[in-house]
Amino acid sequence: MGKGGFYLETKDPIIKFAVVEKILNLARANSLWPMTFGLACCAIEMMSTAMARFDIDRFGAGIFRASPRQSDLMIVSGTVTKKMAPTLVTLYEQMPSPKWVIAMGNCAISGGPFAFEGQYNVVEGVDLLVPVDVYIPGCPPRPEGLLEGLMKLEEKITGTRRFPTVEQKW
Repeated sequence: MGKGGFYLETKDPIIKFAVVEKILNLARANSLWPMTFGLACCAIEMMSTAMARFDIDRFGAGIFRASPRQSDLMIVSGTVTKKMAPTLVTLYEQMPSPKWVIAMGNCAISGGPFAFEGQYNVVEGVDLLVPVDVYIPGCPPRPEGLLEGLMKLEEKITGTRRFPTVEQKW
């Protein structure tokens, strides 16, 4: 008994919404709205992913939004400089929850060829600024890499993979 009355200790919630959460996660994974945010040459590969040859629309991510308040996925594609870092963090904070980040290209992941001793302007990894969910390596990565990154993000959101992986036999 607590002070002045009874209290109920439960470890589990009274009402469980597991099925609702699964449905919501499936809807979130199949309707990602990336923000239009290209910084360098990787942005050209990101744009080419939306073309008919690669067709990012079949993954539900074809609507690139210009406002962070309407998007739930930030694809950081290119070199992040220290002058751009506060803007990137501000845009990330303006995105509604749940939100995800994909670091596309070596420059976004680790500073790329611009990270060397004595450099003063390049952020050596966007994960120093915002939490990153999926990393897509390459300089620049191919559009197929971005599509694979979207599938990895869908797998992270739902817990299952929509398309099976193909084993390479070398």
